[in-house]
Amino acid sequence: MSLALSWRERKARAVLLSLSRLGGENIRLGPSLPAFVRPEPLAALSSRWGLKSISTPEKDLEAMMDGRP
Repeated sequence: MSLALSWRERKARAVLLSLSRLGGENIRLGPSLPAFVRPEPLAALSSRWGLKSISTPEKDLEAMMDGRP
C-alpha cells in the first residue's frame, strides 16, 4: 500500500504515529517537512521506519506506483 501524507491536514501527525505503530515503512513526508521534525530525529526515524521527505511529486508518485521504497 502506498500513502502520501500532506502536512496541511490536521490529522497527519496521528496518521504518521498510527502507521509507525502498525509497522509502516518507507513513509514519505511532504511537500515540506513540518517544523517539529529536526535533522536528528528525522535521521532516527529514517533509519527505523524508512521515513523520507518528498523530493519531487512526480518521481515519488512513480516510485510508489512501481512499489519501490
